[in-house]
Amino acid sequence: MSLSQRLSEYVDAAFTGVWVVSHEHPDALAEIARLCRDRQWALASWDVDRGLVTSGQAAAATGGDPVAAIRAINALANPDSSALLVLPNFHRFCQSAEVVQALAHQIQQGKTNRSFVIVLSPVVQIPVELEKHFVVIEHDLPDRAQLQQIATSIATEDGELPQGQDLDRLLDAAAGLTRFEAEGAFSLSLVREQKLVPQTVWELKEGMLKKSGLLQLHRGSESFADLGGLEALKQFCTRALAGGKRNGAAAIITTAARARGVMLLSPPGCGKSAFCKALGNETGRPALILDVGALMGSLVGSTEQNTRLALRIVDAMSPCILFIDEVEKALAGLASSGQTDSGVSARLFGTFLAWLSDHTSDVFVVCTANDVSKLPPEFGRAERFDGIFFLDTPGSAEKAAIWPIHLKRYGLALASGTQRPDDRDWTGAEIQSCCRLAALLDLPLKEAAKNVVPVAVTAAESVERLRAWAAGRCLDASRPGVYTRGAVPPVSTGRRVARPTSN
Repeated sequence: MSLSQRLSEYVDAAFTGVWVVSHEHPDALAEIARLCRDRQWALASWDVDRGLVTSGQAAAATGGDPVAAIRAINALANPDSSALLVLPNFHRFCQSAEVVQALAHQIQQGKTNRSFVIVLSPVVQIPVELEKHFVVIEHDLPDRAQLQQIATSIATEDGELPQGQDLDRLLDAAAGLTRFEAEGAFSLSLVREQKLVPQTVWELKEGMLKKSGLLQLHRGSESFADLGGLEALKQFCTRALAGGKRNGAAAIITTAARARGVMLLSPPGCGKSAFCKALGNETGRPALILDVGALMGSLVGSTEQNTRLALRIVDAMSPCILFIDEVEKALAGLASSGQTDSGVSARLFGTFLAWLSDHTSDVFVVCTANDVSKLPPEFGRAERFDGIFFLDTPGSAEKAAIWPIHLKRYGLALASGTQRPDDRDWTGAEIQSCCRLAALLDLPLKEAAKNVVPVAVTAAESVERLRAWAAGRCLDASRPGVYTRGAVPPVSTGRRVARPTSN
């Protein structure tokens, strides 16, 4: 529903105080002006720079006085119609007792003379005295149809506007931008490439995320080819994000049936983070990294506001991958939140849990954890994730696929007849470390391996405890089915998976 449709309903229902959350005040004002023309309502707007403006004429009488501007709407009031006063960025004046009192009186008086106060603000900062006086609505970001209209208005020459799947990728890249930002991104793409391309849009979108400080856009080149093993996990996520197949025909996926995400448990270094970063490139989706620590604010209510803002940005950027690394550390101290931080962590966690269950946007969430004992049981219940996978230390067949990847990365090669170091209980990260040290110190692999102590040795007790917990509870990331301790992973043969035959 558009802003004008929502506002029309609230005016008809005589809600005389309306707080509109918007980052695009010119577009919101233009939409409100069109509504007033169609309904023959009186319209005025005031800001501290231009003063009161009615029908395109500035009224200097109010000047920069916000209280006088609030009272001025009564001169336009008409019992047979409606009069709207729009106040852009008025949250800056709501710390004044005089302004708060004038707003309260005007909103009450508006019930009798049908005058309406509309505050345009990028944030909701309603004084406690006015909380019951205002109804809050949002000015939504442009949808795909609107983004396509903006692109069409900018790319007017033949060959400048992509078609088919290229157009879909361009609109995916622009999702989550404001109208102003989309116009700028498309214009820059035309200047730089002489056509509209997603790469330029992603560049500007990355800068937009940096401004918020809450999310990071990962733009690496990782792919599943850079990640040995984990065949069952790769196939599960790829198929879930592709929508699945039924009887050889493409399945029709409704909003309710969209993929939700996966939880990855493992000892450190088994490829959880590498998998998350490669998944976006494999599925053609942007990978957003959420740092839960960045959500924590120093002011009262800022953490909750940051959380809502971050989730709103994530929803606006769908379809995408949302990566939350080591989530159990972010939830540390949750049980004692009421005593340690006045319940801020508990409220953050509750907001995120509710979003995991209820969001309808096409966001695939990937959470990783190293210590399952610190996760509350409600976090991993059904319908918050599509599956909980356990990534054990790689088996011999997976190591055979991992070694060549890192040998090539660091310019190393095994001489003919040379054996690999003893990599028993090694993770993929430890194989990479061995190759990096061999290149750095100019040592043979077996000599470099003497500097590597696997986590399965340094943290043997916690690794065994994690394996014991995962057995029978988690899906196996290396082979289809539930994880069983000591199971042999299949041999990776590209797109198909061949199981080792028993003798």
